[in-house]
Amino acid sequence: MNLAELTPEVLPYLGQAAYIQLAIFEAIARAVMLSPTVRAKEALGPAAGEALGKHEKLVGELRRRVDDPSSVMAAFAPAIDNYAAVIRGSDWYESLASIYLTAGILDDFFVLLATGLEGDIGPRAAQLISVETGRAAIVVLLNDAIAEDPSLGSRLALWGRRLVGDTLLVARSAIHHTENARTDEERIEPVFTELIAKHSRRMDGLGLTA
Repeated sequence: MNLAELTPEVLPYLGQAAYIQLAIFEAIARAVMLSPTVRAKEALGPAAGEALGKHEKLVGELRRRVDDPSSVMAAFAPAIDNYAAVIRGSDWYESLASIYLTAGILDDFFVLLATGLEGDIGPRAAQLISVETGRAAIVVLLNDAIAEDPSLGSRLALWGRRLVGDTLLVARSAIHHTENARTDEERIEPVFTELIAKHSRRMDGLGLTA
């Protein structure tokens, strides 16, 4: 998948990617706080740490290029904050599913988009984003909950399908569009098809129907 012509400049790429990781950290931290058991709190802790670590490393890349990384991230904060509120879910279980499924889509997308960055920052950014996430614990927590209450699975399956559209809109907002809308869509379509396929596999891992 050649995304070179659709990849934004390095600063907006890093700014948006860094703020998304911060939003993921905030969502996991909220889930830790609301966890019904100590076991759940302990299980989610590493995922929060990994998200914060990714954020800090991406901010480090920004700091190599600008004096104030927060000013770059600030341009993306309103839209991402609004998105985070939309996908938060009505309870703890929907929040966990949101974290696992949407963070997976966005990580996959920003790894692919990094291939179009010039120089060594592309491979470095892709490696930073694709490192271990600690989110496997979410699968265990949700699988255990669904085993205890099968009706939860039906509700989360519906919720998981609803998350895709809003998350792909965030991905689309990161794309640099050329003057040729037709060729842009031709490049975007297989990327989004792959993202949805990976999302379906994550749903399957939760025992849900995508």
